[in-house]
Amino acid sequence: MAHFAKVKNGVVITVLKAEQEFVDNYIDHVPGTWIQTSYNTRGGVHKLGGTPLRKNFAGIGFTYDAEKDAFIPPQPFPSWTLNESTCLWEAPVARPDDDNAYMWNETDQQWELIE
Repeated sequence: MAHFAKVKNGVVITVLKAEQEFVDNYIDHVPGTWIQTSYNTRGGVHKLGGTPLRKNFAGIGFTYDAEKDAFIPPQPFPSWTLNESTCLWEAPVARPDDDNAYMWNETDQQWELIE
């Protein structure tokens, strides 16, 4: 089985796991196009060493960029920029690389430790 995203006007409206035959013959009367997505792909890397598919696993609300052939998550904060290579959003300041949990503070433009 594979995962498929239903894309309408460039936005993912649903994601399901099904056989290709089901998607090819499924009539749901909702306009849009089914596009295969990979549960194991994030940032253009397949976590099991396979071939990555469309940069990221699709989620509801993601956009599909046909030119990049990529699913792009919603922008989490206005200050974040899209990494064109991974199609993931990046904060203007790198998140600390340790075992602590952090939350982005958009007002102060910094990562805050969650205690």
